[in-house]
Amino acid sequence: MENLNNLPNQNIERRRRLHELLIALIQKQEDIELIDVDNLNLDGKSNVFFKGEDPASWLERNRRILKKYQSLVRSAITLEALLDSEQCDPASNNPFQKF
Repeated sequence: MENLNNLPNQNIERRRRLHELLIALIQKQEDIELIDVDNLNLDGKSNVFFKGEDPASWLERNRRILKKYQSLVRSAITLEALLDSEQCDPASNNPFQKF
């Protein structure tokens, strides 16, 4: 029963670790781009949805940026899982293992 009560705290700790890993990975990036919403007109008052840019190139750029973000998140999840497995594996001879 104690394990079930401890579950929310474990989830909070895991999310915090994932967040820290993701921030560290983002900081390592040389040129991180942000998704561009400035060229898109979504106010519904105009038939012109893209201001001065080809819609396909705008979508392709944002798709590429999104894939980069997804890659960083997957990397953070993988690193967190590896760290977690090293801390929980009683058979390992890891000197940094939590007891």
